[in-house]
Amino acid sequence: MEISALNSVLLELHVTNFDKVKEYYEKLGFEVIWERKPEGFKGYLILKMCDNILCFWAGNEYVYEEPYFKRLPKSTKRGYGLEIIIMVDNVERYYSKVKGFANVVEELTLQPWGLKDFRVVDPFGFYLRFTTLHNILNPKYAVK
Repeated sequence: MEISALNSVLLELHVTNFDKVKEYYEKLGFEVIWERKPEGFKGYLILKMCDNILCFWAGNEYVYEEPYFKRLPKSTKRGYGLEIIIMVDNVERYYSKVKGFANVVEELTLQPWGLKDFRVVDPFGFYLRFTTLHNILNPKYAVK
């Protein structure tokens, strides 16, 4: 498995329009690594500039239906839709360790892209997803 420090922690930004994302970030020097065109909950976009990787989810109106964020009004600034992805080498063991004190908002689950993950909200309101170590640049993680 190809893992490096540059892709050990990722930010996933929830947005309604991938075209606007690409237009803006390409001007900043980012390039598209891979994209899963929006279709229901399946949209995903990976951009990279040097060692900087940005992940974008949804790309359509389904961004408002994400289980945790759908509790907030649609008029809430998109910045609330920040999911901080933290990779761990044994997500099951890590989940067992933190579920007793962390505010778990989504239990440990095997996801359609083949990785297990769970989500917590920290004391400051940040939304964290803990997942299995993997290389996000590999398009095999795009849900087909």
